Amino acid sequence: MPHERFQFTGEGGHQLAAALDTPDGPIRAYALFAHCFTCGKDVLAAKRIATALAAKGIAVLRFDFTGLGSSEGEFANSTFTSNVADLVRAADHLRETRGAPAILIGHSLGGAAILAAAGKIPDAKAVVTIAAPSDPVHVTHLFKDRIEDIRKHGKVEVQLAGRPFHIKREFLDDVAEHSLMSHITKLHKALLIMHSPTDDTVGIDNATNIFVAAKHPKSFVSLSGTDHLLSGKQDGAYVAGVIASWVERYIEPAAVQPAAVPSETPRHVVVRETRNSKFQQTVTTGPHQMLADEPVAAGGQDSGPGPYDFLLAGLGACTSMTMRMYADRKSLPLDRVTVTLKHSKIHAKDCAECETREGMLDQIDRIISIEGSTLDADQRARLMEIADKCPVHRTLTSEIRIVTQAAD
Repeated sequence: MPHERFQFTGEGGHQLAAALDTPDGPIRAYALFAHCFTCGKDVLAAKRIATALAAKGIAVLRFDFTGLGSSEGEFANSTFTSNVADLVRAADHLRETRGAPAILIGHSLGGAAILAAAGKIPDAKAVVTIAAPSDPVHVTHLFKDRIEDIRKHGKVEVQLAGRPFHIKREFLDDVAEHSLMSHITKLHKALLIMHSPTDDTVGIDNATNIFVAAKHPKSFVSLSGTDHLLSGKQDGAYVAGVIASWVERYIEPAAVQPAAVPSETPRHVVVRETRNSKFQQTVTTGPHQMLADEPVAAGGQDSGPGPYDFLLAGLGACTSMTMRMYADRKSLPLDRVTVTLKHSKIHAKDCAECETREGMLDQIDRIISIEGSTLDADQRARLMEIADKCPVHRTLTSEIRIVTQAAD
C-alpha cells in the first residue's frame, strides 16, 4: 500500500513523526491509530493493522508519541494527558491536510488514550479499542516494584520490554487523576472492544468494565488465541478485517466528486507551507489534497513527492491518458500503459539536436511500456507517436509564459 512519512507539531511544540498508510485506490475513510505504551508507530501490530486496513480502503495515520521512535522530546516528560492532547493534534493535522478521521483505534494504553480523546474529535463516528485497560493507572503494574522509588526520588529509570525508560512522579500523578469511565459513559460514538481472554498483560476484566460502562451501540469481539501485542502474523489482518466490516454501519462513504464537464474552467492549484517541517507543503486542487516535500538528502523529510516529481508525474499521466484515449478511439487492443520518467541535467554540448550549445540542459528520460499481446508493430509505433502529442508534452516543449504577481 502507498505509505507516506511526515511530521506534525505536537501539543508540547515538538515535531512528532507520523506515517500515513493509504489505499491503492479510493479512500473510504480516514482512521487515527494510537499505539501501546512505550511502543511506537512502527510496532508490528500497528503496521500490520494499518496496512491491512489500507488494503480495505481505509487510510490510517499512526505516529510516535513524544520521545518515542523518531519523534522529538523526552519520554520522561510525557504523560497520559499529553498523549491525549497529541492525539487531538494528530486528528487536527489529518483533517487539515487530508480528511477528518472517522475512525479512532487504540491498542493497549493507546486504547485508553483514544477513549479519553474521542470527545475532543467530533468528526469521529466509530471508536475501536484493542487490549485496552479500563483505567490508565493499570500501566503502572509494569514497573510496580519501582513505584515507591519514583515517588521518593521524582524520576527513576525502569526496564520495559528490555529497554530503559525514565518515569517521573508526574506520570504517576497524572494517570491516577484520570477517570476513564466518565469518558466512556459520555462517548456518544459507536464502540468496538477487542480483547483476548488470555491476555496476561491487560486482563479480560478490563474489556468487561469498558463494555458495561459504554452505551449502545457497542460490540465486543474476542481475540481468542492472541497475545497482548498481537504477535501472530495473521492477528493484525484479522483485527483489520473485523474493523473494516464493523465500521460499515457507522461511517458515511466518501462523497463521490462529480465529473468535470468539458466547459468547466481550469481548477486552481494551491500550494501552501504546512510549517510542520522545513519544506513540507500541502498541494490542493479541487477536492484533492496531497503533500509535497524534498528528500532527506536535500533537507526535507521526504513526506511527499518533490517539485520535479510532480512535474514528471504530470507528463507521465498525460502521456498514458493520451495513449489510452487514442487506443479507445481506434479500438486498439491496448491492455495497459506504464510510463517511467527521470529528470537530470546534461551538458549542452552532449546534445547534438539541441540549439543551446553551452552550459547545462534539463533532460527528461521517458520509457513507455505498452502491454497488449495482440498489438502489431504498426499499432505500437503509432501509439509511441501519439505519446509526444499529449498536451503536457507540448507545453514543456513549447514557449512558456509564467506571470507572477503578489497576492492582494
